[in-house]
Amino acid sequence: MSPVPSPPAGAPATSPATAAPAIASPCVKRCAIEPLSGLCEGCGRSLREIGAWTSYAPQMRAAIMATLPARLARLKAAASDTFPD
Repeated sequence: MSPVPSPPAGAPATSPATAAPAIASPCVKRCAIEPLSGLCEGCGRSLREIGAWTSYAPQMRAAIMATLPARLARLKAAASDTFPD
């Protein structure tokens, strides 16, 4: 077996072929928990989902992500009912 060459200076330590796949995340870096629903106003996830995100199986993350647009729409509707323009 031939030795694996070292990465060039400044390059990541793992190659794309050996690196673990990135975990998709709905995080938009606008974290604020809406107190009544307990959901993040940025991404729509609960604190439990946010905390366990990296431990969930890809299928579980995909199922949660499929519900987020509806959750965010409910949050937006509730906010507009509470604070009308």
